[in-house]
Amino acid sequence: MCRYILAVYEDGIRHPLWEPPGGYGINPDWLIIRKTYEDTQGQAPSYVLYLDHDHADIVLSIRGLNLAKESDYQVLLDNKLGKRKFNGGYVHNGLLKAAGWVLDAECDVLKELVEEYPNYNLTFAGHSLGSGVAAMLALVVVRHQDKLGNIDRRRIKVHVAEFSSQICRCHQFIGSSGKLFFTL
Repeated sequence: MCRYILAVYEDGIRHPLWEPPGGYGINPDWLIIRKTYEDTQGQAPSYVLYLDHDHADIVLSIRGLNLAKESDYQVLLDNKLGKRKFNGGYVHNGLLKAAGWVLDAECDVLKELVEEYPNYNLTFAGHSLGSGVAAMLALVVVRHQDKLGNIDRRRIKVHVAEFSSQICRCHQFIGSSGKLFFTL
């Protein structure tokens, strides 16, 4: 999972500059979408959508905080205690808005992939700022299953792998959605 996340930082997966020993373990032909900051217009960090046939996984991986991008700070700082209610608790407003933007941008592709590969897991992964967006994205997908064609929740395994994450959800989510989150 960490290698999927690290691969988001590359400008091109076919000719990586920062590849770890042993590589990323990613087949470049299975990369479905790569969105840069220019593509997201600062509404969300850059991300990739990858179809991993070896592990039966649809992976949307989101990069962490880019210190050179003012838009990342705007996402991170768009919050205050009690600002955004969600599903009986409170969540980070900026992260939820970024997650909503990603889902709106990719819901058609995700819906297609989930329908075409019903035995694949749907995994949202991220580092730092990206892990918060990934966590919120999982919550939004579970709450708005209609975005993925009203597919029965039991058919979709939504996992979030997050490391170096900021706190983005309150304690109410521990019981109700804690099974979604796997922290590295």
